[in-house]
Amino acid sequence: MPTPRARQRTSVPPMPALSLLPVGAEGPEDVAVEHDGAVVTGTADGRLLRLHPDSGHTEVIAETGGRPLGIEVDGEGGLIVCDARRGLLRVDPTGARLETLATDAAGESLLVCNNAAVAGDGAIYFTDSSARFPLDHWKADLMEHSGTGRLLRRSPSGETSVLLEELQFANGVALSGDGAFVAVAETGGYRIRRVWLSGSRAGQDDVLIDNLPGLPDNLSTGTDGRIWVALPAPRNPLLDWLHTKPPVLRRATWALPGPLQPEPKRTAWVMAVDAEGNVVHDLQGTGERYHMVTGMREHKGRLYLGSLTEWAVAWFELPEQE
Repeated sequence: MPTPRARQRTSVPPMPALSLLPVGAEGPEDVAVEHDGAVVTGTADGRLLRLHPDSGHTEVIAETGGRPLGIEVDGEGGLIVCDARRGLLRVDPTGARLETLATDAAGESLLVCNNAAVAGDGAIYFTDSSARFPLDHWKADLMEHSGTGRLLRRSPSGETSVLLEELQFANGVALSGDGAFVAVAETGGYRIRRVWLSGSRAGQDDVLIDNLPGLPDNLSTGTDGRIWVALPAPRNPLLDWLHTKPPVLRRATWALPGPLQPEPKRTAWVMAVDAEGNVVHDLQGTGERYHMVTGMREHKGRLYLGSLTEWAVAWFELPEQE
């Protein structure tokens, strides 16, 4: 079967009008929705926040002491947090207890614990984006094209194993609606890979969708098993060109002063694909009011958005499926 490729369009449907929920801090990178509809996010100052969309009330759940990125709600209502500096954590719903679940895998420390998905049996699938660069230098990894990212699994009993390695900045993670496979975004590869967990292909990996028009970030599972993909920026021609050049040139480019390095174009962009890799939603905004969408979560007809750089969580009402 040929690898599904992202649809090429001359125009992208506009993203519906956004409503903003200010969080009072920078970088609500990911969003999760609790059983009562409260939205949880983590910010650059290390706090986990609970937002109540109807009242606008915001409360602090806990402080991780690091940089929380991906957030999931487990079967007991606890928060599974990928902290880029502290590893894989669990915070109880009240925030009274913070537990470290993993700081290494296969003898290698986690350098950028990034995103996760929790299976029905309690297993946690999560990513370590790079073995070369910490979060503050994520652009360096994309330019160097290090291919040192990993997809990991923490079993219900606590053992951590490697499912995939040599990934180009391993990022978002999501489970298919039926739990048959786990998908992982390769930001530097413009694709989403998957590992089969059941059936005749169990243990095998392939590509769910390739040649994406932007840099895929966090993933999440929505209605009907569709997998949402955050695209914080379109593909950059200079970055594409660099990936074809010798490593010495790529390293020299990321060593340049910041203003001379490739910069992401402002946009607000999300896509959704089905279990066969077909695009079922492709929504893009100008990025003037809200941009660099890095996480999203579908809940009761709404899509909540997080951003690495904004000071608010955004949301919009989902249009009818195309």
